[in-house]
Formats: sequence, C-alpha cells, structure tokens
Amino acid sequence: MTPNQITAARLAAAFAAVALFTFFGAALAADLAAVVLTIAAIALDGVDGYIARTRGLATPLGAAFDILGDRIVENLFFTCFAVGGLVSLWVPVLFFVRGTLTDFLRSLAARDGRSGFSRNSMLESWWGRSLVASRASRAAYAILKCVCFCWLGLLLALPHFSSAWPGMSARRALVAAGHFLTAATVAFCIVRAIPVVWEGRRYLAAAEKPPAISAIQVAR
Repeated sequence: MTPNQITAARLAAAFAAVALFTFFGAALAADLAAVVLTIAAIALDGVDGYIARTRGLATPLGAAFDILGDRIVENLFFTCFAVGGLVSLWVPVLFFVRGTLTDFLRSLAARDGRSGFSRNSMLESWWGRSLVASRASRAAYAILKCVCFCWLGLLLALPHFSSAWPGMSARRALVAAGHFLTAATVAFCIVRAIPVVWEGRRYLAAAEKPPAISAIQVAR
C-alpha cells in the first residue's frame, strides 16, 4: 500500500470506530471492534510516514494529506464525545481552531520551501523540534490520544449494559478519569502548538509585506 492509501485506511477506521461506538453501543462485540479500530486509526498515523520515508515516497501532497487525516480523526472523535455529553463542546472547538491556525502557518512556511519534520522543517529551534517533531513527542501524543479515545468510547457504550454499569461512586471515578485524559490530551495539544505559532510568526510577518515591484512592472 502507498502512504496515501494507508492514510485513507486510517480515516476509514476512525469513522467505523465512531459508528460502532454510537450506532451499535448495545453490542459488546461492536464496542470491542471499535476499540481495535480506534487503536488502528492512531497507530497507522506512524506507519504512513515511515513507509513514505523508507521507500522514498514522500510528497508534498502526502504530507498535507497526513496532516488532514490527523485533523479529521481528532475532531471526529471529540465531536462524537461532545455530542454524547462526555466532554465539553469547547474541546472539539479548541482542536479545530488549533489545527486551523497551525496548518495556516505551515502553509505560509511551505511557500518558502519549509515543510515536513526533517531538516527542512519550519521548526528551527531545538525545543520546537523536541516538542513537535521528535519521535518521543509524537509517540507520546499518539498514545495519549489513543487511550483517551478508547476510554471515552467505552464510557459512551457502557450505559447500554445495565449489568456492567457500576454504582454511582465508581461511575464518577470512571468519568473523572475520562475528564483527566481529555484534559491531558488538550494540554499536550496546546503545548505542541506553541512552537509552531512562535516560529511561524516570521512567515506571517513576511506574508504581510507587499510584493516587490520589478523594473519591468514599473516600465509597464
């Protein structure tokens, strides 16, 4: 499979997982399948990039499609959980605004030939690369999102099983754990956006400058 096909498969897995969590919440097999698909949707995020790098298949389109896949998966799950009442509506709104802002700055940097996570990245500082582009940061963020989505998805489905739904005190503990995972994911999301916004400001300033007028244009 090509990297773009893997990204498409990741999106299909995410939509299927949300559908199973919501439409078939009363079936234990559906919920377990949804968890597996959620893990697959997050894990495949690293597979497409790995194949693109090792096989020399990296392209600007593939990089943009990969980022688009990240945005769709994040907003899809958090919107689902917001509708289900497990998280605040402001969580998917925050992820949407954060993704739109960072992608806008990345697009400005790409005009100057700065893109991706390699040496040609828009992130030039060591701390920016560590927070955003390092394997440790990307892996930790992916694992945190995966645990958060799986936990919230099971909480969304658990009320359908009256015999398995715990008492009030245990229920509050489970919901509180979901809130903690959501808060941690949101915090990590914001922290990883800081270097992009900070280093992207110079591309924003450059874009505000009017284009230079050549001698030929003046003559015309």
